[in-house]
Amino acid sequence: MSTLPPNATTQTTRKKITTLAFRLKKERGESIAMLTGYDYPTALVLDQAGIDAILVGDSLGMVVLGYENTLPVTMDEMLHHCRAVARGVRAALLIGDMPFMSYQVSTEEAIRNAGRFLQQGGMEAVKLEGGRERLNAIRAIIGAGIPVMGHLGLTPQSVNLLGGFRPQGRTAITAERLFEDAILLEEAGCFSLVLESVPARLARMVSKRLTIPTIGIGAGEGCDGQVLVTHDILGLFDRFTPKFVRKYADLHTEMLNAITSYIADVQGHIFPAKEHTVEMPDEEWEAFIHHFDRQIQRHE
Repeated sequence: MSTLPPNATTQTTRKKITTLAFRLKKERGESIAMLTGYDYPTALVLDQAGIDAILVGDSLGMVVLGYENTLPVTMDEMLHHCRAVARGVRAALLIGDMPFMSYQVSTEEAIRNAGRFLQQGGMEAVKLEGGRERLNAIRAIIGAGIPVMGHLGLTPQSVNLLGGFRPQGRTAITAERLFEDAILLEEAGCFSLVLESVPARLARMVSKRLTIPTIGIGAGEGCDGQVLVTHDILGLFDRFTPKFVRKYADLHTEMLNAITSYIADVQGHIFPAKEHTVEMPDEEWEAFIHHFDRQIQRHE
């Protein structure tokens, strides 16, 4: 009897999600569900649950590696986690998040690093932040045959420039610039676009204007899909929870309770119990003791 929840699927029954499938979902009015993933067991669960896409986000710097923000994350760290995720996925579209300074220095370096996500990380697309100022890099990466997901609004790699993790596009001028950037990213060839922490009515307007799907995070239900950090929805990251996150579990508390119980059992000599212990047949033990006693007598 299957132990899967009613809406879950097996990895072998789902068709592979591609960038083309993203566009077709938008055309059919089907919402795209996307989450972050950073390791093999989580990737297995996400894929089995039927997630459309997994973003190996540079958010791993905060929720996995303990950095204060995403800026310290390196290419090697990203690729390490990308490979782990790729080993656990059969159907979901895999997207690697290009870290800070991996695409801003030069077009050549941007292409090289994007290529590493596919060659060394097992990803099928990359995501990078920014609008018109990133068009040259985006066009070059796409020209090299690598699909690109754009990212506008609150762009965490620009946290110092933005003055903190603040919503974007809340004035007429900034909203107009974001809208124009979205069109430019579509024209540059992006297959999809993340809209983070922008007004819901602006995100809806952008989504209706574009032919490529938009993926919202704190941008309302008018986007063509949604993405959240898996650690946030599971309640695994206890430092803070963004306003736009809905917690579907509180695994931090569950883990804390489980580990506290384990410590108490060890200290109270309750664990390990007999059922957790390996034993040997009595005759083998007696033969060992007999041999051991003979060895002692020989050396006395």
